Amino acid sequence: MDLFNIFSIFSFLFGLSLGSFLNVCIYRIPRDISILNPPSHCPDCKNRIRWYDNIPLLSYALLRGRCRDCKAYISIRYPVVELLEGTFSLSLFLRFGISIYYPLYLYFVSALIVITFIDLDFQIIPDILSISGIILGLLSSLFFFKHLSWHSSLLGILFGGGGLFLVATAYELLTKTQGMGGGDIKLFAMIGAWMGWRPLPFIILIASILGLIVAIIYLLAEKRGFRTRIPFGPFLSIGAILYLFFERQLIFFYLNLIHLL
Repeated sequence: MDLFNIFSIFSFLFGLSLGSFLNVCIYRIPRDISILNPPSHCPDCKNRIRWYDNIPLLSYALLRGRCRDCKAYISIRYPVVELLEGTFSLSLFLRFGISIYYPLYLYFVSALIVITFIDLDFQIIPDILSISGIILGLLSSLFFFKHLSWHSSLLGILFGGGGLFLVATAYELLTKTQGMGGGDIKLFAMIGAWMGWRPLPFIILIASILGLIVAIIYLLAEKRGFRTRIPFGPFLSIGAILYLFFERQLIFFYLNLIHLL
Protein backbone atom coordinates (compact mmCIF):
# COMPACT_ATOMS: atom_id res chain seq x y z
CA MET A 1 0.00 0.00 0.00
CA ASP A 2 1.51 3.34 -1.03
CA LEU A 3 1.69 6.45 1.13
CA PHE A 4 -1.22 8.18 -0.60
CA ASN A 5 -3.59 5.29 0.15
CA ILE A 6 -2.45 5.25 3.77
CA PHE A 7 -3.19 8.97 4.09
CA SER A 8 -6.55 8.45 2.38
CA ILE A 9 -7.55 5.85 4.96
CA PHE A 10 -6.29 8.12 7.73
CA SER A 11 -8.34 11.04 6.38
CA PHE A 12 -11.52 8.91 6.54
CA LEU A 13 -10.78 7.71 10.08
CA PHE A 14 -9.88 11.24 11.13
CA GLY A 15 -13.19 12.44 9.69
CA LEU A 16 -15.09 9.81 11.68
CA SER A 17 -13.41 10.97 14.89
CA LEU A 18 -14.05 14.60 14.03
CA GLY A 19 -17.68 13.69 13.36
CA SER A 20 -17.96 12.49 16.96
CA PHE A 21 -16.80 15.93 18.10
CA LEU A 22 -19.28 17.61 15.75
CA ASN A 23 -22.06 15.71 17.49
CA VAL A 24 -20.92 17.27 20.75
CA CYS A 25 -21.05 20.72 19.13
CA ILE A 26 -24.51 20.08 17.67
CA TYR A 27 -25.88 19.08 21.06
CA ARG A 28 -24.10 21.61 23.29
CA ILE A 29 -23.73 24.87 21.37
CA PRO A 30 -27.47 25.70 21.12
CA ARG A 31 -27.88 24.71 24.78
CA ASP A 32 -25.03 27.05 25.77
CA ILE A 33 -22.97 24.21 27.27
CA SER A 34 -19.19 24.09 27.03
CA ILE A 35 -18.00 21.77 24.25
CA LEU A 36 -14.97 20.79 26.38
CA ASN A 37 -16.42 20.17 29.82
CA PRO A 38 -18.02 18.01 31.13
CA PRO A 39 -16.79 14.91 29.25
CA SER A 40 -19.19 13.03 26.97
CA HIS A 41 -22.09 11.55 28.90
CA CYS A 42 -25.54 10.11 28.33
CA PRO A 43 -28.12 12.95 28.30
CA ASP A 44 -30.65 10.67 30.04
CA CYS A 45 -28.80 8.93 32.89
CA LYS A 46 -25.87 11.43 32.92
CA ASN A 47 -23.32 8.60 33.21
CA ARG A 48 -19.98 9.25 31.54
CA ILE A 49 -19.53 7.45 28.24
CA ARG A 50 -16.66 4.95 28.36
CA TRP A 51 -13.95 5.28 25.73
CA TYR A 52 -14.86 1.95 24.13
CA ASP A 53 -18.47 3.12 23.83
CA ASN A 54 -17.36 6.25 22.01
CA ILE A 55 -15.73 4.69 18.92
CA PRO A 56 -17.33 6.24 15.82
CA LEU A 57 -19.87 4.01 14.03
CA LEU A 58 -18.62 0.82 15.70
CA SER A 59 -19.85 1.59 19.22
CA TYR A 60 -23.29 2.60 17.97
CA ALA A 61 -23.61 -0.70 16.08
CA LEU A 62 -22.38 -2.83 18.99
CA LEU A 63 -24.67 -1.08 21.47
CA ARG A 64 -27.56 -1.29 18.96
CA GLY A 65 -28.23 2.40 19.36
CA ARG A 66 -28.74 2.32 23.13
CA CYS A 67 -26.93 3.63 26.20
CA ARG A 68 -25.02 0.84 27.93
CA ASP A 69 -26.26 1.93 31.38
CA CYS A 70 -29.85 3.15 31.09
CA LYS A 71 -30.72 1.56 27.71
CA ALA A 72 -32.08 4.87 26.40
CA TYR A 73 -32.12 5.19 22.63
CA ILE A 74 -29.26 7.07 20.99
CA SER A 75 -30.29 9.21 18.03
CA ILE A 76 -29.41 7.84 14.59
CA ARG A 77 -28.05 11.31 13.92
CA TYR A 78 -24.81 10.43 15.74
CA PRO A 79 -23.55 7.77 13.29
CA VAL A 80 -25.00 9.76 10.37
CA VAL A 81 -22.91 12.82 11.27
CA GLU A 82 -19.82 10.66 11.80
CA LEU A 83 -20.24 8.96 8.43
CA LEU A 84 -20.89 12.27 6.68
CA GLU A 85 -17.77 13.82 8.17
CA GLY A 86 -15.66 10.77 7.34
CA THR A 87 -16.89 10.80 3.74
CA PHE A 88 -16.31 14.53 3.29
CA SER A 89 -12.88 14.31 4.91
CA LEU A 90 -11.84 11.59 2.47
CA SER A 91 -13.37 13.44 -0.49
CA LEU A 92 -11.57 16.67 0.38
CA PHE A 93 -8.27 14.83 0.80
CA LEU A 94 -8.68 13.12 -2.58
CA ARG A 95 -9.32 16.52 -4.12
CA PHE A 96 -6.71 18.67 -2.37
CA GLY A 97 -4.19 16.14 -1.09
CA ILE A 98 -1.65 17.13 1.56
CA SER A 99 -2.11 20.88 1.39
CA ILE A 100 -3.49 23.73 3.47
CA TYR A 101 -6.69 23.53 1.43
CA TYR A 102 -7.64 20.21 2.99
CA PRO A 103 -7.89 21.32 6.67
CA LEU A 104 -9.37 24.70 5.76
CA TYR A 105 -12.17 23.31 3.62
CA LEU A 106 -12.71 20.52 6.14
CA TYR A 107 -13.39 23.24 8.71
CA PHE A 108 -15.80 24.93 6.29
CA VAL A 109 -17.74 21.75 5.55
CA SER A 110 -17.73 20.76 9.23
CA ALA A 111 -19.20 24.13 10.20
CA LEU A 112 -21.94 23.67 7.58
CA ILE A 113 -22.78 20.23 8.99
CA VAL A 114 -23.04 21.58 12.54
CA ILE A 115 -25.13 24.53 11.35
CA THR A 116 -27.44 22.24 9.39
CA PHE A 117 -28.33 19.97 12.29
CA ILE A 118 -28.64 22.81 14.82
CA ASP A 119 -30.96 24.66 12.46
CA LEU A 120 -33.05 21.53 11.93
CA ASP A 121 -33.41 20.99 15.70
CA PHE A 122 -33.70 24.56 16.97
CA GLN A 123 -34.28 26.74 13.88
CA ILE A 124 -31.34 28.93 14.86
CA ILE A 125 -27.86 29.45 13.45
CA PRO A 126 -25.48 30.44 16.27
CA ASP A 127 -23.37 33.53 15.59
CA ILE A 128 -20.30 31.78 17.00
CA LEU A 129 -20.37 29.52 13.93
CA SER A 130 -21.38 31.93 11.17
CA ILE A 131 -19.40 35.00 12.24
CA SER A 132 -16.23 33.04 13.02
CA GLY A 133 -16.71 31.33 9.65
CA ILE A 134 -16.91 34.70 7.90
CA ILE A 135 -13.69 35.86 9.54
CA LEU A 136 -11.75 32.66 8.84
CA GLY A 137 -12.99 32.54 5.24
CA LEU A 138 -11.82 36.10 4.61
CA LEU A 139 -8.46 35.45 6.29
CA SER A 140 -8.01 32.25 4.24
CA SER A 141 -8.55 34.18 1.01
CA LEU A 142 -6.05 36.78 2.20
CA PHE A 143 -3.23 34.43 3.26
CA PHE A 144 -3.77 30.91 1.88
CA PHE A 145 -6.11 30.64 -1.11
CA LYS A 146 -4.65 31.11 -4.58
CA HIS A 147 -7.94 30.51 -6.40
CA LEU A 148 -9.90 33.06 -4.37
CA SER A 149 -8.75 36.65 -3.88
CA TRP A 150 -9.57 38.60 -0.75
CA HIS A 151 -11.69 41.10 -2.67
CA SER A 152 -13.74 38.28 -4.20
CA SER A 153 -14.23 36.90 -0.69
CA LEU A 154 -15.23 40.34 0.57
CA LEU A 155 -17.70 40.76 -2.30
CA GLY A 156 -19.06 37.32 -1.44
CA ILE A 157 -19.70 38.49 2.11
CA LEU A 158 -21.38 41.69 0.93
CA PHE A 159 -23.45 40.11 -1.85
CA GLY A 160 -24.32 37.03 0.20
CA GLY A 161 -25.37 38.78 3.38
CA GLY A 162 -26.62 41.94 1.70
CA GLY A 163 -28.54 40.11 -1.00
CA LEU A 164 -30.43 37.91 1.43
CA PHE A 165 -31.04 40.87 3.72
CA LEU A 166 -32.74 42.77 0.88
CA VAL A 167 -34.83 39.73 -0.06
CA ALA A 168 -35.85 39.15 3.57
CA THR A 169 -36.71 42.83 4.05
CA ALA A 170 -38.79 42.97 0.87
CA TYR A 171 -40.63 39.77 1.81
CA GLU A 172 -41.39 41.09 5.30
CA LEU A 173 -42.68 44.40 3.90
CA LEU A 174 -44.94 42.64 1.39
CA THR A 175 -46.30 39.87 3.61
CA LYS A 176 -45.94 41.42 7.09
CA THR A 177 -44.31 38.16 8.23
CA GLN A 178 -40.69 37.17 8.70
CA GLY A 179 -39.62 34.82 5.94
CA MET A 180 -35.91 34.58 6.64
CA GLY A 181 -33.98 35.07 9.85
CA GLY A 182 -30.73 36.88 10.51
CA GLY A 183 -28.97 33.54 10.92
CA ASP A 184 -29.63 32.66 7.28
CA ILE A 185 -28.26 36.04 6.19
CA LYS A 186 -25.03 35.57 8.15
CA LEU A 187 -24.72 31.97 6.92
CA PHE A 188 -24.92 33.08 3.28
CA ALA A 189 -22.34 35.77 4.02
CA MET A 190 -20.11 33.04 5.47
CA ILE A 191 -20.56 30.94 2.32
CA GLY A 192 -19.64 33.99 0.24
CA ALA A 193 -16.50 34.48 2.33
CA TRP A 194 -15.30 30.96 1.54
CA MET A 195 -16.45 30.67 -2.06
CA GLY A 196 -16.53 34.21 -3.41
CA TRP A 197 -19.43 36.01 -5.05
CA ARG A 198 -19.60 34.09 -8.36
CA PRO A 199 -21.06 30.80 -7.02
CA LEU A 200 -23.75 32.54 -4.96
CA PRO A 201 -26.47 32.58 -7.67
CA PHE A 202 -25.99 28.83 -8.24
CA ILE A 203 -26.05 28.10 -4.51
CA ILE A 204 -29.20 30.12 -3.86
CA LEU A 205 -30.86 28.45 -6.86
CA ILE A 206 -30.00 24.97 -5.57
CA ALA A 207 -31.14 25.89 -2.05
CA SER A 208 -34.43 27.35 -3.33
CA ILE A 209 -35.21 24.29 -5.47
CA LEU A 210 -34.43 21.87 -2.63
CA GLY A 211 -36.40 24.00 -0.17
CA LEU A 212 -39.40 24.11 -2.50
CA ILE A 213 -39.34 20.35 -3.01
CA VAL A 214 -39.17 19.68 0.74
CA ALA A 215 -41.89 22.25 1.42
CA ILE A 216 -44.23 20.61 -1.11
CA ILE A 217 -43.56 17.14 0.32
CA TYR A 218 -44.15 18.44 3.83
CA LEU A 219 -47.32 20.20 2.70
CA LEU A 220 -48.73 17.03 1.15
CA ALA A 221 -47.70 14.82 4.07
CA GLU A 222 -48.73 17.01 6.98
CA LYS A 223 -51.57 18.99 5.33
CA ARG A 224 -50.76 21.98 7.49
CA GLY A 225 -50.08 24.43 4.72
CA PHE A 226 -47.09 26.75 4.83
CA ARG A 227 -47.77 27.88 8.38
CA THR A 228 -44.99 25.63 9.63
CA ARG A 229 -41.60 27.29 9.22
CA ILE A 230 -39.01 25.20 7.40
CA PRO A 231 -35.40 26.25 8.15
CA PHE A 232 -33.52 27.50 5.10
CA GLY A 233 -30.02 27.09 6.54
CA PRO A 234 -29.72 23.38 5.71
CA PHE A 235 -30.55 24.04 2.06
CA LEU A 236 -27.96 26.81 1.81
CA SER A 237 -25.41 24.45 3.36
CA ILE A 238 -26.29 21.63 0.96
CA GLY A 239 -26.11 24.02 -1.99
CA ALA A 240 -22.64 25.21 -0.93
CA ILE A 241 -21.32 21.66 -0.45
CA LEU A 242 -22.75 20.50 -3.78
CA TYR A 243 -21.13 23.44 -5.55
CA LEU A 244 -17.83 22.81 -3.78
CA PHE A 245 -17.66 19.24 -5.09
CA PHE A 246 -19.60 19.50 -8.38
CA GLU A 247 -18.92 23.00 -9.64
CA ARG A 248 -18.34 22.09 -13.29
CA GLN A 249 -21.29 19.70 -13.50
CA LEU A 250 -23.67 22.26 -11.99
CA ILE A 251 -22.52 25.04 -14.32
CA PHE A 252 -22.86 22.71 -17.31
CA PHE A 253 -26.36 21.69 -16.20
CA TYR A 254 -27.36 25.32 -15.64
CA LEU A 255 -26.12 26.40 -19.09
CA ASN A 256 -27.95 23.51 -20.75
CA LEU A 257 -31.11 24.45 -18.87
CA ILE A 258 -30.88 28.04 -20.08
CA HIS A 259 -30.31 26.80 -23.63
CA LEU A 260 -33.44 24.63 -23.46
CA LEU A 261 -35.49 27.54 -22.18
